[in-house]
Amino acid sequence: MNTPFTTSLKTLCLSAALIGVSTSAWAGHHLSVKAMDQDVSGGTVTAQMIKADANGWMVVHRTDKMMKPGPVVGYAPLKKGANNDVTAILTEPVMSGDMLMLMLHGEDGGMKTGVFEYTLGSKADGPVREGGKLVMDVITVK
Repeated sequence: MNTPFTTSLKTLCLSAALIGVSTSAWAGHHLSVKAMDQDVSGGTVTAQMIKADANGWMVVHRTDKMMKPGPVVGYAPLKKGANNDVTAILTEPVMSGDMLMLMLHGEDGGMKTGVFEYTLGSKADGPVREGGKLVMDVITVK
């Protein structure tokens, strides 16, 4: 028997279920960079997984304990969506103990699509932010 109470309860349960579904669906869409400390003596660095909302770049910046992005020492292209085992060739020597910031950058603002055009501080192919924070992970070289 449907009473106003049972109808309201059913509506409340359905609303809660829909909110749960949309929240869990959204949780899988957050932008991210996941990497681990690693040996880079082979001249490359790898992120295990990167989620991007558009085509772009994984950019490797030097950094230190202050966690400020420094000079770029490598980059690799990314596709929209999940990217697994993204490897960038390092453009200069990196020593054991150095810290590297693997950061998600966009593919916009530059003159050419598919050409990495970022220089420190420029807008072309610049860093991506989510919630005001840079999308990145920091590793220490082994």
